[in-house]
Amino acid sequence: MIQITLPDGSKREYPGPVTVAEVAASIGAGLAKVTLAGKVDGKLVDASDSIDHDARLQIITPKDEEGLEIIRHSTAHLVGHAVKQLYPTAKMVIGPVIEEGFYYDIAYERPFTPDDMEAIESRMRQLIAQDYEVVKRVTPRAQVIEVFQSRGEDYKLRLVEDMPNEAAMGLYYHQEYVDMCRGPHVPNTRFLKVFKLTRVSGAYWRGDAKNEQLQRVYGTAWADKKDLEAYIRRVEEAEKRDHRRLGRELDLFHIDEHAPGTVFWHPKGWTLWQQVEQYMRNVYRDNGYQEVKGPQILDKSLWEKTGHWDKYRENMFTTESEKRDYALKPMNCPGHILIYNQGVKSYRDLPLRYGEFGQCHRNEPSGGLHGIMRVRAFTQDDGHIFCTENQIQQECMAFTTLLQRVYKDFGFTDIIYKVATRPEKRIGSEESWDKAEGALIESLRASGCEFQIAVGDGAFYGPKLEYTLRDAIGRQWQCGTIQVDPSMPERLGAEYVGEDGARHRPVMLHRAIVGSFERFIGMLIEHYAGAMPTWLAPIQVCVLNITDSQADYAREVAKTLQNQGVRVNLDLRNEKITYKIREHSLQKLPYILVVGDKEKEAGAVAVRARGNKDLGAMSLEAFARQIADDIAQKA
Repeated sequence: MIQITLPDGSKREYPGPVTVAEVAASIGAGLAKVTLAGKVDGKLVDASDSIDHDARLQIITPKDEEGLEIIRHSTAHLVGHAVKQLYPTAKMVIGPVIEEGFYYDIAYERPFTPDDMEAIESRMRQLIAQDYEVVKRVTPRAQVIEVFQSRGEDYKLRLVEDMPNEAAMGLYYHQEYVDMCRGPHVPNTRFLKVFKLTRVSGAYWRGDAKNEQLQRVYGTAWADKKDLEAYIRRVEEAEKRDHRRLGRELDLFHIDEHAPGTVFWHPKGWTLWQQVEQYMRNVYRDNGYQEVKGPQILDKSLWEKTGHWDKYRENMFTTESEKRDYALKPMNCPGHILIYNQGVKSYRDLPLRYGEFGQCHRNEPSGGLHGIMRVRAFTQDDGHIFCTENQIQQECMAFTTLLQRVYKDFGFTDIIYKVATRPEKRIGSEESWDKAEGALIESLRASGCEFQIAVGDGAFYGPKLEYTLRDAIGRQWQCGTIQVDPSMPERLGAEYVGEDGARHRPVMLHRAIVGSFERFIGMLIEHYAGAMPTWLAPIQVCVLNITDSQADYAREVAKTLQNQGVRVNLDLRNEKITYKIREHSLQKLPYILVVGDKEKEAGAVAVRARGNKDLGAMSLEAFARQIADDIAQKA
């Protein structure tokens, strides 16, 4: 007898091996109808897979998170089915699930057009209407090779070559179409009705620009039509907020082909940058950090000692001088240890906190670059805390409190907390991992934070806390982090003299709040749709005159506010006032001040706030107080 234990603790017995689908059917016809797959002893399997031992089973339906991923993965295979019917010479590559959707990379002799995309989506709907069964066959390796050779699927054969130790592989049959996957997949196309193809772009085989270019068909799939409609609305809103478009419209920055992956900051964009940097500089100063600055280029031997040269060499920019090899730093941490190592440190000096606005360079693939969100040259809000093992928990608690305050000032109050624990491949003793993970977990508990455990997601040298922000339209951005690292101090010989007079290794905590300034500013632009809160706005006030007779008074107003520290633009052009108001409103300025003869005589200003709000006339002193309060309140 086979005993199956269900999530509610109830048990069911079967005379022999039983499939997930059969278990579902024995529970009820309603459950059987919505069964996508199963989770047997914590492992996802197909509904058709047989269970031949006593096991715990969770039936996976479209309502489950795993069920939604299965729907998306299966819809990617459906793309393949439709494409091969419409374009038989196309060669299929890979079709993974991504956040809120999927894509399929395809090799074809010409670019897909909008008409092609419409035809593919239409054919997919025709196939779904056939209500056919998706059949899984575990197939010996040699036969898998024969299947794909007979179909001319060169890329699938390359993928098989990448898995030399796999004796058998899962093939999924959509009628005449066959694809290779670990699965699981839906048992029938009726589960795939709620989908939409969204766009097509270029991609490179294996993500390397040196390889052949492919086409990447993107799509999204959902269990419910309302969820799809909500997603489409989010995408439309995200397009309106795209930092690349707003960067052009608001004249903040541009990306130039002469320096791919780097940012040219325009005056207004650099002003925004400076507000973020100066704010963070004050955060450093007020929370016990000493600001430092390390060199951009460091000798190869240092990167060999830290292990970066072996593990990260392809992502490093290198140079040579006088027969010595150097690398542009991809991160700041080794430099901070070299600063720490100057002079003898005592346990009384710990914790020692260094902070740096350090510019780093990473040779990211060109296909992965994205506006200012993912670049090759970036500046990090980078900090490192040197402490003892017993100080880890307290430092993490203080960091979490600080981070919450910073994010609130920038307008982010919805934070997701995760503890990333030991990966399978790691260094260090189990005792040290237990102690470090325990310190991180207790620091969040003591801070009153609900958190998730990301099992196995820690670095090879230590666990970490991850802080993910949710923006104005619900998107998640992994941003802050604090990581426990006893390894790098050991590699570079960092020490302190303990209370016992002996030499000890400090623990290094890698920490970042905003992370990459470029990426964080891109997040801010999209979070606020370019309408920055007054304290961050590059231009906080624009003063407009109606006629030339108020020009001198407009200058006085602007000068008074500038002396107060307000960032002011003065527009004295001989243009209609309605034209000037509209033009500056499109720049999303917090305030526009209009001065005519009446305001000039009264020593007042007519105030318009962002969003076309007419606040009426007020004295210049009253407005000065109002904007000062606005700036002080941050977000």
